[in-house]
Formats: sequence, structure tokens, C-alpha cells
Amino acid sequence: MRALEVKMLRDLAAARGQAITIALVVACGIATFVASLGTGHSLVASRAAYYDASRFADVFATVERAPLPLAERIALIPGVAEVETRIVRDVTLDVPGHDAPAVGRLVSIPQGGEPRLNALHLRRGRTIAAHQRDEVVVSEGFARVHGLRLGSRVAAVLNGRRQVLRVVGIGLSPEYVFPIQGGAPLPDDRSFGVLWMDREALAAAFDMDGAFDDVVLTLAPRAPAAPVIERLDRLLEPYGGLGAHGREEQTSHRFLEDEIAEQRTIAATIPVVFLGVAAFLLNVVLGRIVTSQREQIATLKALGYADGRIALHYFSMAVVVVAVGAVLGTALGVWLGRLMTAQYTELFRFPRLEFEMLPVVPLAAALVSLAAGGTGAFAAVRRVVRLAPAEAMRPPAPPGYRHALLERLGLVRGLSPVASMLVRAISSRPLRFAATSLAVACATAIVILGLFWNDAFDYMMAVQFRLAERGSATVVFNRPVGPRAVRELRALPGVEEAEGYRTVPVTLRSAQHSYRTLLQGIDPDARLRVLLDRDLRRISPAGPGILLTRQLGELLGVDVGDAVLVEVREGERPRRWLTVAGLVDDFVGLGAYVDVAALHRMMDEGETVDAAALRIATGSLPAVHARLQQLGGVATVAVKDAWLEVFRATTARFILFFTAILTVFAIVIAIGVVYNAARIALQERSWELATLRVLGFTRAEVSALLLAELALNVLVAVPLGLVLGFCAALGLSLLVHTETFRIPVVIAPRTYGYAALVVLASGVATAFLVRRRIDRLDLVSVLKVRD
Repeated sequence: MRALEVKMLRDLAAARGQAITIALVVACGIATFVASLGTGHSLVASRAAYYDASRFADVFATVERAPLPLAERIALIPGVAEVETRIVRDVTLDVPGHDAPAVGRLVSIPQGGEPRLNALHLRRGRTIAAHQRDEVVVSEGFARVHGLRLGSRVAAVLNGRRQVLRVVGIGLSPEYVFPIQGGAPLPDDRSFGVLWMDREALAAAFDMDGAFDDVVLTLAPRAPAAPVIERLDRLLEPYGGLGAHGREEQTSHRFLEDEIAEQRTIAATIPVVFLGVAAFLLNVVLGRIVTSQREQIATLKALGYADGRIALHYFSMAVVVVAVGAVLGTALGVWLGRLMTAQYTELFRFPRLEFEMLPVVPLAAALVSLAAGGTGAFAAVRRVVRLAPAEAMRPPAPPGYRHALLERLGLVRGLSPVASMLVRAISSRPLRFAATSLAVACATAIVILGLFWNDAFDYMMAVQFRLAERGSATVVFNRPVGPRAVRELRALPGVEEAEGYRTVPVTLRSAQHSYRTLLQGIDPDARLRVLLDRDLRRISPAGPGILLTRQLGELLGVDVGDAVLVEVREGERPRRWLTVAGLVDDFVGLGAYVDVAALHRMMDEGETVDAAALRIATGSLPAVHARLQQLGGVATVAVKDAWLEVFRATTARFILFFTAILTVFAIVIAIGVVYNAARIALQERSWELATLRVLGFTRAEVSALLLAELALNVLVAVPLGLVLGFCAALGLSLLVHTETFRIPVVIAPRTYGYAALVVLASGVATAFLVRRRIDRLDLVSVLKVRD
């Protein structure tokens, strides 16, 4: 081993505490980078393999009722590779041991066979036998939650008739990787399940013999989807087509794509904070080492070592530190990635989902960490190259003394000697003090970043599902019905209030922008569905105007007073220009609202409703559910509290995991920054502190002089970190913004308090470590001064 390599190892051993803390900060950043990229890749790889094996469709369309021979004409559309028609209906299920109603989506499969597209992946059991009209294959999540096994029986209300179905298989489908019911924010296996049923049995139950109401198709290689969708819409329009769409608009795929994008966002943002802090620490520590080793550098140059060789020696110290951090961070990232992937197995239904890491990820992590290390070491290495041997042999000139600004302003008059020394110490190195405070503030911001999701979701749930949606349950009818149906619901024992509304599928257009959504007609005096603006004030859909959710308005590029073209995709398909009368601050989905009377006029129909919101008395849900099953025309019943509970449980698990990780990482940053700042301050001021001890200052007084500066760093950093935390939460909410959710930037006081407490506690713990070193200060060796 060469001399400089031995020296490097000795230098690292002497500064092992500082090297370890910097390596840990690097490790936290790399772990976040590796875990996020690896988890995102695992989702992408599992999705690609599953989609390919199951022949997942490229285009989806729903129609009211179309004849089966139409499938032959669909297959002739240029660019279409394969077509499959189906019958898909949502029904109410009666599951033993489950008091609340559950919604079952019945999907037809060919008699005695399997779907050619969106093929089933059987976990257990078998597919449906020919001519067995009571057999079903049940989605795995629904079966697990309800304890359904092969041979279990489930009752379903099919077109007003109760039928008992027998489970013969438990499976998965690429169409329901994210098994969510329309309108719900998250999957709820207790309240929503998918059941695959014999086509003939389903056709007989819903009077669909020789017809279909759903079609899926795949595209030929490199065939564009847009022309196919356009021609498919034209073919289906006479039969009540509701508009075809590509895979990117398919609900399950869209949720999965949003989650993958979120992992990429995390990988591109949060590690930057850790590696930036590590670069700052390396800069300060190496700068101090170079300053303390001026004589050694001069001797090496005098012995013939080239400037580049000496610079490489100090640069190698940074490389070793970040390399250790990168290796540790990669290993930690793999472990965290496996935990994150395991969390996703509860959310996404894949036949196989395991953590996979591309070989390029560790390489990228190493390059990123080396870039951070090189950036931090640059200033110190440049100082080595510039240092002339003759100059290096002399002790560094003491910094020029001048009164601090506060002293010149007379603001320190009357302060104690210790306080005055503190002011001068900070004033002599203001940039270092500011950078240290900023680094500690980043730790505070990271804790807030982990906790704010819980505050945001709590606020979103309170506003969206308590203030806006005030009903207990939503009843969906098989087809539009008259107002009498709402009166019958209101008369049921246990139902305190019932309100009907009408919903039609539409395409909204403005200039070059368009979006397909649901237009909901609401009574201006409705009490169970209240529309709110940004200030939580009620907006009523009165007159001919249209109300849009704020997200939808931004997507269409319109504001209040602008006009949008409304193209209805149902019935006579009217087209109307409507003026935007207001913007609604819904947090879930993108919707549009009008006065229900105006919607009836647009549709040229009488008073009709296709759904109703109910407010049910406490404890009356089972009785109301049982009574609803006996009513003809009821397709599904969704209970708000049931999936709200699932929403909280699901998000709580993810948020708790995410928060715990970020809190630990924030503690590492806080300790790393404060500890290194304290060690460097101790090294730079050891002669001063030892002199004070000789003059009679106690250990406590000397410690207070040094630790007061660190305490001021932390005290300045905490409020700054609270502001940075809010800004980081705002930025991240914009980056992970999706059509499904709008995350409000709401941070509760308890979150700010917890973040401040974490950083303050980390500072106190570090202060104890530094105090021990001050107590062990060797006065004799420190006070030896070279002539």
C-alpha cells in the first residue's frame, strides 16, 4: 500500500465519526432512489408480463344493446387485431356474514371456454362448465375478505330476481389489477367484487340474448388507437354507444400508471435533498482537513508529489465516504423496495409481484453519489492545488478582525462575554452558519413531507365525504325511473331522507381540449349532495349554466364565464354550448354539474332519475339493505362509510410506512449536520476553548459557548424548515397530481410540532455527544503553538 493510501486511511479513521454520519446521509438518499426506482420497475415489469400473458385489450367500449353480428363489422375496422363482445352488469350481492350491501360486477365469459382477451388467471378451482348457469369465478380479493371458498354460495339480485350463485373458481383479471368501483376513491374488497359468469346465463337474466353491451379489442402492431376508436364509435352510436376509449383511460390501468409515475417522482426529488446535504458536509469537512494539514501538503509537494496526485488523494477520501454510503444505501434500498412492493400486493392484484431491480439502478446510484461527493470535494481539492509549498509551511494567517454588524449597530451592548463571542463567531462565517441551518431545515421539511399526506387525506375526507356528500348510501337503478322511485325509497323504514339525481355520459370540448366525464343533474336545493367552492361555500347549479370541478376547468382551459360544448353520449345525443357558472372544489374525480331541470330539458325527457342518495338512520342499514334487495329496478347499493373505512385503513398503512422511513432519514440528516458542525467548530476553536478553561471557565461554561452556536443553528433551522416543509408538500402535491385525486396542501399544527420535536431532539442528542468531547479536551496538547 502506497504512502498516500495509508495516510488516507489514517485520516478517515481520525475523522470516523464525521465520515460515518456523511456516509449515512448518502445512504438515505441512495436508499430512497433505489427503492423508488426498483419498486416502479417492479410494477412496470409485472404489468407488462401480465398484460402480455392475458392478452389485455387496447380499446374498450360500452353500448346499451348491440346485436352480436355487429362484432364482424368491428373486426373489419383497419388496425383491429381481435374483438370480443361481452355482457357486463353491476348487481347487488348478498354475502353471508356481511351486513352492508356489496356490489358485484358480472362479466360474461364464453360458454364452456375462456375469454380470448382479458383472460382469467385462476388461483384456485376451475373455469365455468358448459350449461352451468349458477357457476361463477370470483375475484381473489373479494373471496379472501369474505372467506369464500370453492363451493361457497353467494346470492345476487339479477334484474330484480334473486339468484344463488356457486363459486367454482377464484381468479384474477388484468382488467381489475386495481379492482375499483366507479366513483370510489380506492378498492374495497368488502363492498366490490368481480364475478365471471356463463354468457348464456347472464344474457337470459338481463334479456340480452343475441346481443352485447360491452366490447373489447386489441390493435394490430403499431396501429394507432385514435382512428380505430373513431370508427368504433360510429358503428356503436346507433345502438347507444357510450364512447370507446383506449387503455390509457381504463380505470385500473390509469390508477396503476399514476402510482408508477409517483414512484418516479419520488426517485427524482427526495434523494436530491439528501445528496445535497451530503455534498455540503463533505465540502466543510474536507475543507477543514485541508486547512489543518497545510504542513503535510507542503511537505508532499516538496518531496515531488504533483498537485494532481495530492488533489486525487483528498478527492479519494470523499469517494470512499460516498462509496460506503452508496453500497449501504443500495442494500437498504433493496430492503425498503421489497417492503414497498409487499405493500403494493395489498393494493394491486397481480399473479406475481416481486421486487425486481435493474442492474443499471445500482450503477446509477453509484454515479449519482459520486457526483454529489465530487461536488462537495471540489472546493477543498481546488484549495490543495492552489496552495504553494512555501506558503503552506507557514501557519494560516488569522482572519482579519472587524466588528460584527450587530456590534456596529450597538445591538450587542450589554450582552455577556459568552454571548458576544457567539455573535462574533457567527459573523465571522455567516455563509457556513446559513448553510448549516438550511441543511437542518431540510430535515424538518422531510418529516413534514412524510406526515402531510395524513393531514391532506383527513381534510379531503372531511370536506368531500362529510360536507359535500352527506348521504349514507347511494342507490343506482337499472335504468332511468320516475320520481316515484325516490318517494318509495324515502318511505322505507330507517331511511331519513332520499334525493334523486340524473347522470349522463358526456364529452366536454373547449378549443383544442376535450374530456369525457359524467354530467350530473342536481336539484339546486339538494341537501345530500352539496357543491362547494374553494372557500367551502355552497354553489347551486341554477339556470342553464354548468359547474365544473376546478381540475376539469384547468384541463379544458376554461374559467367562469367561458363556454364549453357539451356532447351527450346517450339517447338522442344532444349538443349544447353552456356557460361555466362556477368551479367546484371536489377532491376526487373530474365531474360536471347542471340543474337537474335543465338536464331534463336538454335530454328532452320528463322527470327521471337513475340514482338516489339516502340518509339512513344509525343501526338501520341491514334492514334497509334487506328491503332494497326486494325492490325491482335496483342495480347496486354503495355504502359510503364502508369504503371510507377501507380508505382510511389502506392509506393509514401506506402513510405510516412512508412517514416512519422519512422520519428516520430526517433524524440521520439532523444528527449528521449538527454533529459535523459541532466537530468542525470544536476543531477550529479548540485553542480558544482550552484558553478559556485555563483562565478559569468551567466545563459547562466552555461547552455552552460552543453548543450555543449549534443551538442557534437548530432554532433558526426549525422555523425555516416549517416553511420549506410547506413548500415541499406543495411541490410534491403538484408533481403527483392526477385526474383521480387532487391532494390538498393541508398541514395540521400537530405535524409542524412533531417535525420540530424530531429535529430538536436530534440536536439535543448530538449536543450530548459533543459535550463529552469537550470534557475530554487535552489542554496541554491543544495549547502547544508552533513558533
